[in-house]
Amino acid sequence: MSSNSKIRLYVEDELKEGIPLVLNEMQSHYLCNVMRLKSGSKISCFNEKCGEFSAIIGTIHKKQTSINLNAKIREAVKSPDVWLVFSPLKKDCMDFLVEKSVELGVSVLQPVITQYGITDKLRQDRIQTQMREAAEQCERLDTPVLRPVAKIEELLKQWDTSRRIFFFDERGKGRTCADAFSDKSASKTALLIGPEGGFSDSEAEMLYNLPFVTAVSLGPRILRAETAATAALSVWQALSGDWK
Repeated sequence: MSSNSKIRLYVEDELKEGIPLVLNEMQSHYLCNVMRLKSGSKISCFNEKCGEFSAIIGTIHKKQTSINLNAKIREAVKSPDVWLVFSPLKKDCMDFLVEKSVELGVSVLQPVITQYGITDKLRQDRIQTQMREAAEQCERLDTPVLRPVAKIEELLKQWDTSRRIFFFDERGKGRTCADAFSDKSASKTALLIGPEGGFSDSEAEMLYNLPFVTAVSLGPRILRAETAATAALSVWQALSGDWK
């Protein structure tokens, strides 16, 4: 990100030209104490429903800041319909996965419990904050939906079979990414990344036997889970998403 990048805030309120808004304490602290902005400073505010608006700070305080919305500068637009299904990771790895998946345009984050997963707990509030901050930084207009943690068996039983799952098998089996993602028959997509310990034999067998699941290889090297997620999303965006 360049040093002169504008300051963007994700705001859940309805955004409309000419109306004043009061920011919450966290956003006020950020503008006042972190960025050290003053009354009259220019920022922008956005959300997935209203688009993005230029704004000027009115009164600024570390606990409550008022802004005035000016002209709309971008219309609302949604990111591509691609889900990331993943097993929760250790803190630093999880932070990386969340940030990069937002930057790469994922629409839904679905954590799953697998046999070799290291944890079944996630701090939803922390991840929500990370998603919002990543969207602010990368000039995205929406934030992903974070779904509740589910056991992989239960998730697959309830799965909408019109959404194809691309399952990344660390065993090196399955179709190449270029081949799988160039297949235009899957209009709705989910990418399934296993835990650091990989999928168990029984989980792999279950996935291979489901008609709405396609096994995909990420090449000859074993990737860390957060690397695999980033690589898979990048290739999908290049071949089937909004990079093509």
